[in-house]
Amino acid sequence: MNKHEAPIAIASLHTATRHDSGPKHVSGTAEYIDDMIEPEGTVHAYLALSTRAHAEIVSVDFAAAKAAPGVIGILTAEDIPGENDVSPSHKHDEPVFAEGKVQFWGQPLFAVVAETRDQARRAVHLVKVEYRDLPYALDVRAAQAAGGTLVTEPLKLERGDVAAGLAGAPHRVKGSIAIGGQDHFYLEGQIAMAVPGEDEDVTVFASTQHPSEVQLMVAAVLGIRHHAVTVNVRRMGGGFGGKETQGNLFAAVAALAAKKWNRACKIRPDRDDDMTATGKRHDFVVDYEVGYDGDGKIQAVDAVYGARAGFSSDLSGPVTDRALFHADNAYWYPAVRVRSEPLYTNTVSNTAFRGFGGPQGMMAAERWLEDIAYALGKDPLDVRKANFYGTDTDNVTPYHQVVEDNIVHRVVDELEASSDYQARRAAIVKYNAGSAVLKKGIALTPVKFGISFTATWYNQAGALVHVYKDGSIHLSHGGTEMGQGLHIKVAQVLADAFGVGLDVVKIMATSTGKVPNTSATAASSGSDLNGMAAWDAARQIKERLVRHAAKLHQVSEAEVEWVPGGIQAGPKFVPFAELVASAYLNRVQLSAAGFYETPKIHWDRATGRGHPFYYFAYGASVSEVTIDTLTGEYVVDRVDILHDVGRSLNPAVDIGQIEGGFVQGMGWLTSEELVWDDKGQLRTKAPSTYKIPLASDVPPVFNVKIAEWSVNKEPTIGRSKAVGEPPLMLAMSVVEALSMAVASVADYRVAPRLDTPVTPERVLMGVERMKREGRG
Repeated sequence: MNKHEAPIAIASLHTATRHDSGPKHVSGTAEYIDDMIEPEGTVHAYLALSTRAHAEIVSVDFAAAKAAPGVIGILTAEDIPGENDVSPSHKHDEPVFAEGKVQFWGQPLFAVVAETRDQARRAVHLVKVEYRDLPYALDVRAAQAAGGTLVTEPLKLERGDVAAGLAGAPHRVKGSIAIGGQDHFYLEGQIAMAVPGEDEDVTVFASTQHPSEVQLMVAAVLGIRHHAVTVNVRRMGGGFGGKETQGNLFAAVAALAAKKWNRACKIRPDRDDDMTATGKRHDFVVDYEVGYDGDGKIQAVDAVYGARAGFSSDLSGPVTDRALFHADNAYWYPAVRVRSEPLYTNTVSNTAFRGFGGPQGMMAAERWLEDIAYALGKDPLDVRKANFYGTDTDNVTPYHQVVEDNIVHRVVDELEASSDYQARRAAIVKYNAGSAVLKKGIALTPVKFGISFTATWYNQAGALVHVYKDGSIHLSHGGTEMGQGLHIKVAQVLADAFGVGLDVVKIMATSTGKVPNTSATAASSGSDLNGMAAWDAARQIKERLVRHAAKLHQVSEAEVEWVPGGIQAGPKFVPFAELVASAYLNRVQLSAAGFYETPKIHWDRATGRGHPFYYFAYGASVSEVTIDTLTGEYVVDRVDILHDVGRSLNPAVDIGQIEGGFVQGMGWLTSEELVWDDKGQLRTKAPSTYKIPLASDVPPVFNVKIAEWSVNKEPTIGRSKAVGEPPLMLAMSVVEALSMAVASVADYRVAPRLDTPVTPERVLMGVERMKREGRG
């Protein structure tokens, strides 16, 4: 081999590689939709939002708006040629524009279209709408009191004899936990731009995690076939699930205006309107009864998961399903019955959010384990470890899937040792005994998270790979980039497969015109699905190139070996670009469409049984906090994390995901509080009232490690594991640490039962409750 002919640096999997858009993010040159050059004659749409939680629309007076400067026209439900619906569940319960009545404060009524965004935005407020108010329910308890109307079918998971388990348990605990919602607070808000084409054609540039669903919705609203709609996504400035379905509305409105006036149309709401009109993480109230023995081992669990779904179905069915799938977290329940209640409320329809219901399910599990620990006077970690799934027995989930890859024991044991948990906990107990005002807490919590879409048909992906005559490679796949590093990982897969440098691979914008029928980039499955699809496309091209090289150099195919920088055909090394050029001259196809479907998974919702997850990702975290018992204020002093990503495709990206997921989860569980007033208006709709974590909230000691020994037992791409969602739940340790600090006020004899988010006010109220109950 003439080694000097091969590139010096060859990209490979399992290598820390910077994000492909990193330099562009830092320099401000990364192009988002609002940065794109607008076509000549572009118009702008702006939504009018209802100011009632539930009401009949008596009359609408458009006169002043139509006469306003720059206004071209107004879009209402009557202007929709197809279906007035953007419901992802296809229940026809989520209109583009309200007809006859409104069902939440902030529901879109119509859109004003004008020459400029400012003109459209001002004209919206000139329209006079008269309402006749109707009764409304705003939260879980109010919805239950009003009869518990559901937006979609509930789910029940059951295994074992729950009644006998509860009756035979030496101890029982009953309680409830309120788990707050969360706004996505993406840096780039909802936005879309539609450009009309000839005939029925329209091209939509959307900030969406699900281009094919936007394509479907736009086609349905316009009353045309899918092939007439092309959706393009270069990148998003954050998504977190908020752009899985919520972008449908904005794309549909932009496309309606574009086709009606034959001019490009862009729509971008203000932040407060975005937060008012788009769905959040579901908030839950979980009512539970748990039986357990003197060692803290659970005998039976019976729980109902009430969720504020909002006015329409959206994804509330799958979200509440997944909450039940994670009601066990990492714990074995000999008998279990869990039921969902996706409740109709007169609030915005809640939607996907990182973890997709799983975090709420896990948070409830940690609550009753905490109840057990304080009732028995034990360290909650000991109770957790006593209830872990086994590796050979005691390893069947509530949905009857056997846990075959359980590594939670090793992860927790290693983190317990590396974080010096036991010595630190002993020191904290001693500190609390001598400190009257400041109290500390420490907690170690595990994570077990199932990976795959529970809607089995979404577990598929496609990729399109072109190799050009000069050896450069064009990569398109069905996943979308929202800052999580999906594109760089898939590019690494392709570069590794061909043995070339990353500079050879060009990552293209996601487009329904290149890869059709894509699944959402969600459920932490982006790398798993799209990486395998790209690998399959590379495999096809490589097989053709091997046949060509064997014929050209008169060797057997077995003598052709892929090596860094090209191939070795017998004694001769052929650089990749030279190989490709000769293949073209010999009429070898240098393009392939790859495809992948996740194996082994199946799910029967009617029976509550199946194998919905391909594998599980594991992790654990230790958090230490200090609270002020006079004010409720607190700080997170230190966090230690050990997380399982299998064999990491890109450790730099994965560690970033773990760190970011933890901080976002910490925000959800401690500071991000959604507040609706008694009229149904969202009051926390801007950075001034909605408190996401700042850089200053990141723990000053923040130790994050990947479990480098872990290798996925399933044949995923590079034997890696998903990393998008599981780290968010690591933040549960912050809540549990705060609970310990609060519990110290009553000598750890009373369960604090802190609802989330655990704001300073809730900490203070918890301290006061401990003082009262501790005296009793």
